[in-house]
Amino acid sequence: PVTDGSRELHSLCAQLEFLLQFDLKEKRTFFGQRKDYWDFLCQGLARRRQEHEGFRFVTSLDKLKTPVGRGRAFLRYCLVHRQLAETLQLCLLDPESLREWYYARSPFLNPQCRAEILGTLYELDGVTFHLAL
Repeated sequence: PVTDGSRELHSLCAQLEFLLQFDLKEKRTFFGQRKDYWDFLCQGLARRRQEHEGFRFVTSLDKLKTPVGRGRAFLRYCLVHRQLAETLQLCLLDPESLREWYYARSPFLNPQCRAEILGTLYELDGVTFHLAL
């Protein structure tokens, strides 16, 4: 199993975060806080009316104050529960929402790149992750 001490885990998480932030449009909350991929994921699942235990878990953690921190915790939760590819796929189904959140260079807006990314993430479902949540 992959644990918190794994160098590969840190590289994987950094690459996932880079991918989710690449060409992300700058958006702000009503109070001026910058939105991040966490907000994109929240909105994507809300539009699909998908309840996700990971969101409940992450929002229950009082120590997490920023969208980036919540996003990182959510990615880890999804890896442990083998839900990352499915969750991301649900968020990527709506082209209008993708264009609302991402500029044209985002690989999520390219159907072939999006399919390759999701295919690779589905392969991660076969990996066991034992991570501190």
